[in-house]
Amino acid sequence: MPTQKKRLNLCLPDEMESILVRLAKRDDLPQATKAVQLIQIAIEIEEDDIWNQLAEQRDTRATKFVSHKKAWK
Repeated sequence: MPTQKKRLNLCLPDEMESILVRLAKRDDLPQATKAVQLIQIAIEIEEDDIWNQLAEQRDTRATKFVSHKKAWK
């Protein structure tokens, strides 16, 4: 049965491959599953960086604040 997931071929440096092997064994997961988990974490970190940059741009002395009560009214 064909998979719904996109296949991606990667070439890993030896050191990165050995780390991935050890992490997968530690967590009792296939290497591909562990790689997907690590990629997802990296994507979340990138998203956090983007949100942080946006927040820093908006955080100026001229920023007007809204009370919690008013914001959720």
